[in-house]
Amino acid sequence: MARQNERIIQTRLGRQNVALDKVLYFPRGLMGFEDKHEFTLLQLREGAPFLILQSMDDPRLGLLVGDPYSFIEDYPIRVGDAEQKLLRLRTIRQVAVLVTVSIPPGRPEKTALNLTGPILINHEARLGLQVPQTDGRFPSQYYLHEAGKCAVEQAAHTGANASGNADGDAAETGPGNGTAQESGGTVGGGP
Repeated sequence: MARQNERIIQTRLGRQNVALDKVLYFPRGLMGFEDKHEFTLLQLREGAPFLILQSMDDPRLGLLVGDPYSFIEDYPIRVGDAEQKLLRLRTIRQVAVLVTVSIPPGRPEKTALNLTGPILINHEARLGLQVPQTDGRFPSQYYLHEAGKCAVEQAAHTGANASGNADGDAAETGPGNGTAQESGGTVGGGP
């Protein structure tokens, strides 16, 4: 039974208790899911490199996401003034950046970060927004195996295929060491 300050939801990972202060509102929804507005971040397993961005209303809608700055040093994101206003950002450094992750069934070596539609989250305001990018410097997908990253194997062993156990706690991620311009900001990573 859920306490007053939490909600029970069904997911592909099973039943989860989500604290209401961990619910994120996406005013525009997500690409392809514009009618879904409430999501939460679920940790697959402690130490796993990826999270599930889970719809609060649709148990079938859970997107595998990760912090791109764990894999790519230089991935600047253009954030327009309108997006900054929607996210209620006082400074662009308030935003966490996530990207969706694709792991083809039975082919973890083809794990890819999808770079064209990063998801920005202001955890303080509990707001999220997907901000399409058109920078031709980056491919639409960044294959982790080709980049020599071992996180692919780690993800495969920690249940990132959404069949493992989740502890149900909402988790947060950060944008790495970002740089920003205040008007029409750019979020970028790097050590």
